[in-house]
Amino acid sequence: MPVDTTVETKAIARYIRMSPHKVRRVLDQIRGCSYREALIMLEFMPYRACDPVLKVLRSAAANAEHNQGLDRASLVISKATADGGPSLRRFRPRAQGRAYQIRKPTCHIMIAVAPNTEEN
Repeated sequence: MPVDTTVETKAIARYIRMSPHKVRRVLDQIRGCSYREALIMLEFMPYRACDPVLKVLRSAAANAEHNQGLDRASLVISKATADGGPSLRRFRPRAQGRAYQIRKPTCHIMIAVAPNTEEN
């Protein structure tokens, strides 16, 4: 699908308490899809990462509608990335007074939408 990236609107969710690897699994499925197809896919995918991704996608569509005056039905997901955020460090007590570090990862989700240049 040819996508016009000159009028691209994005939304970012930062510090989501989830591994970026697990979020990318969801983003790979919706990248390049239309807005409506992505909404349907996210509603029925069995992953926990779908909730924050759905929230960011709706925010990006609202930004495009409000700031650029675009129609939600004509939007296509042009970019979708999940970058690693800072890890929360916790310690678990172990035998003989030792402590093992546990890293609780966070991620930043960015979704950009653009109007569909290909008319069906």
